Amino acid sequence: MPTPLTIAARTPIERNAARIEPLACLPVFLDLAGKPALVGGGGAGAAWKAELLAAAGARVSVFAAEISSEMEEIAAASDRRIVVHRRSARPADLDGAAIAVADLDEAEAIAFRGWARQQGVPVNIIDKPVLCDFTFGAIVNRSPVVIGISTHGAAPILGQAIRRRIETLIPQTLAGWARAAGNIRDAVRRRLPSRAGRRAFWERFVDRAFSGEGADGTDDLVGLVDRVARSRPGEGRVTLVGAGPGDAELLTIKAMRALQRADVILYDDLVSDEVLGLARREARRMMVGKRGRRESCRQEDINALMLSLARQGREVVRLKSGDPMIFGRAGEEIAVLREAGIAVEIVPGITAALGVAARLGVSLTHRDKAHSVRFVTGHGRNGELPADLDWRGLADPATTLVVYMGGRTAPTIAARLIAEGLPRSTPVVVTENATQQTERFETTTLEGLTVKPIRSKGPTILAIGAVFAEVEEIAATIDESASRTMSVTGG
Repeated sequence: MPTPLTIAARTPIERNAARIEPLACLPVFLDLAGKPALVGGGGAGAAWKAELLAAAGARVSVFAAEISSEMEEIAAASDRRIVVHRRSARPADLDGAAIAVADLDEAEAIAFRGWARQQGVPVNIIDKPVLCDFTFGAIVNRSPVVIGISTHGAAPILGQAIRRRIETLIPQTLAGWARAAGNIRDAVRRRLPSRAGRRAFWERFVDRAFSGEGADGTDDLVGLVDRVARSRPGEGRVTLVGAGPGDAELLTIKAMRALQRADVILYDDLVSDEVLGLARREARRMMVGKRGRRESCRQEDINALMLSLARQGREVVRLKSGDPMIFGRAGEEIAVLREAGIAVEIVPGITAALGVAARLGVSLTHRDKAHSVRFVTGHGRNGELPADLDWRGLADPATTLVVYMGGRTAPTIAARLIAEGLPRSTPVVVTENATQQTERFETTTLEGLTVKPIRSKGPTILAIGAVFAEVEEIAATIDESASRTMSVTGG
């Protein structure tokens, strides 16, 4: 196989997988099937915990002098998995227990915790986190897939909100797929001896599992294993993924899945750390950015690197800022990959212009002010304005114009638009680092662009047109809420 390429203009910067940040607590999953569990207290809170332990397969013994109606109902419906003893717990009751939970007043809870500690039994005291060896988090149940969410007691309502978000992302049918995976694992291991072959099968399996359709029978899945086994070995694929303008929450679900299955990620230097942090930890990260008037990787070398990695059987993600099909030179990369017979997929992203419009709450095609929107680049191959721009069309007062990478050429752009008849008073919003923490807005006019240069360090978008006439107050509010300064130029 070819050795990794050395980029002539600039060697890709490789970023190691992210290290695990400090954990407030260790998330573990405890197998309680057939094991004894003890619950002290008979109230509603204890009843919910007893039901949860029984659902996990434990044999639950409840000790309480007084039993609530909730506990009676749950025990009656548990098919003897929950047995109620109408007396308070004693130290000897904890002998052999795998886990203990109690809903007791302060003095009783402290005593109960002491007994559990003496017996080496992990204990949870409901609503008393300082007495707990472990806590219960919010749960998303797609058994055998189980997701636990903890805020370490800091914000239980936040944990519940996170659970609701996850519930919307994971289809109910996933439980069936997880069971099917267990049924065919041996067949996958026998028929696909290579790691690359098994990985290819499980990636296809996961795509189907998240499609929302029900799990097929085992025979059908074994057929899928056979089809993967007959496929051409050692051939990877490339996925062009739009990272959006910077805010990681703007990634699509499909983009997230691509990042999670990647072996190698070739990313632009405009891609935010927050987005990269969502990738699979084991993925190799290589920066192959291209920036105007800066040392950059050549496009030809990036193309060659993608081909080399794919031919080594790698799952390659080409991660591009914004949308890969908007000024991202995706067309050249797609053509090279297809010509070489490499499978390529495109995952769209939110382009920066739409991120700016959303942040400002402005419709780019407001029916009273604009009948069209045009995206152009202010940065050609040589670093100057492209020579073939349709200035007369761009100066249409009923068109919203968005110029990408236009910070340095802004004065020339404004002068050309004015020369073609666009009013000097036409509103302009200059946005730096759209949707990111360092986002900054500046409101001005075409005339203002001609007299005051733009000083920005990050990627800059010029948004020009009547739809931005009332945006100054909105932009100022956004900047103020983020502790940023708002600059208004003349015109």
